[in-house]
Amino acid sequence: MTLGAAAPSRQVTEAAWDLAVEDLVETVRAFIRIPSINPPSPEAPDAETRMARHLATLLDAAGLEAEIVEPVPGRGSVHARLHGDGTGGEPLLLLSHLDVVPAPADRWSHDPFAADLVDGYIFGRGAVDMKAMIAMELGVVRMLASEARAEGLDPARDPIPGLRRDILFTVTADEEAGGVAGAKWFAEHRPEWLRAAGALNECGGVSATIGGRRFYPIQVAEKGFAAYRIAVRGSWGHGSMPREDNAAVLAASVIERLAVPGPTRVTPVMARALELAAAELPAAAGEVLRALSGDDPGRAEAALSVACDPMYARAVRALLRDTISPDVVHAGFKYNVIPGDAVVEVDCRVLPGTTEPAMRAELVERLGPELAAACEIELIVFGGPVESPAEGPLFDLLVATIRDHDPEGIPLPVMAPFATDAKFTDALGIPTYGFSPLRLDPDERFLDRFHGIDERVSVDALRWGLPVLYDVVRGFCG
Repeated sequence: MTLGAAAPSRQVTEAAWDLAVEDLVETVRAFIRIPSINPPSPEAPDAETRMARHLATLLDAAGLEAEIVEPVPGRGSVHARLHGDGTGGEPLLLLSHLDVVPAPADRWSHDPFAADLVDGYIFGRGAVDMKAMIAMELGVVRMLASEARAEGLDPARDPIPGLRRDILFTVTADEEAGGVAGAKWFAEHRPEWLRAAGALNECGGVSATIGGRRFYPIQVAEKGFAAYRIAVRGSWGHGSMPREDNAAVLAASVIERLAVPGPTRVTPVMARALELAAAELPAAAGEVLRALSGDDPGRAEAALSVACDPMYARAVRALLRDTISPDVVHAGFKYNVIPGDAVVEVDCRVLPGTTEPAMRAELVERLGPELAAACEIELIVFGGPVESPAEGPLFDLLVATIRDHDPEGIPLPVMAPFATDAKFTDALGIPTYGFSPLRLDPDERFLDRFHGIDERVSVDALRWGLPVLYDVVRGFCG
């Protein structure tokens, strides 16, 4: 599949793209300035709904009819529909989430909710995850609506010129806390907001320069998640007389045993990704990637540390095993009181094929009989892994469009180590792909920006990504 001069974006004037990018940048900044933090703070319990209302105002101004739904007060999501002529099949879903994680400001170089524009970068919580993608999707939607209005049509009711499928634009709350008040609710109660022939979601289509080659991982799968609360029982006592069953000490043993990386298991998606990447890299680096799915993955992992940027090595390791990350610890209340109780909360990410009972059994095995006897393991939440086919009309179009806009780029299907709202579209049988196209500076630490300090997105990356997304939407729906 090739686009070339026929690509829809090339029918748009350069001046029009300049205006669209200027508007996109200011839209991203406006979104960041709405601190739609999840979990909601007492000071701003309705921040997600305020974000939804702002987005709805922009959609209404474009001539569309936006609908806001709050399954829980203050947790608003927004939806709009553009119409095709009905001859092309089921719609395309543009899916994103409007909530962000908290951002402790003391370690940031810029106010995380000021959306400062410095040296070509927009700084702020949500710049990467994922208000830039909302703004890009909105930018495409507004361009299509404008094209309809230019021909005297009502974009809320009339078919958009050139579209054969409808487009669903759905922006949900609560993704960062499992989606119960967002995509999960809509899958169960308003599936018409989601049901489509295919969906574009967050995280994929972002360039990664490795070994001098520019790769564009397209997310076709994601690991599942299992969060557990481990209650550790010890004995209370006086701090002047240390004892082995100090619950804080036992909790430290829990953390130490669970933090050790487990064995590798290469899934078909990752085997294909590693082989495709290895074929494009210099020989030495390629051999390291091939060895990861060979008979001696331990040796290969050691080589990975030397041959690969630590940021990418960390991601690859996470994609080759079930992972356990102890992230929350509570123990004690006074320096001279030995705690009799402690709590450790762990975040487990599971590969396709790993069930929740299997993950729980792994925890018990890691702890060992004696330590496990002092622990009570409670499941907090579980979401299974998901996978969409790395072939077919939508996936093939994503690959072709990347190559059209970056002939030196190398698209490849990958799995994400984290979970997204794709788990709910997958339950409805909707092939869902992580595709928020950005071409990054080779030195940009993109993976470190997720939930990190000084989260940011570059204006140049947005300028490249907007016409890519436009071409995908027009190409699939036209």
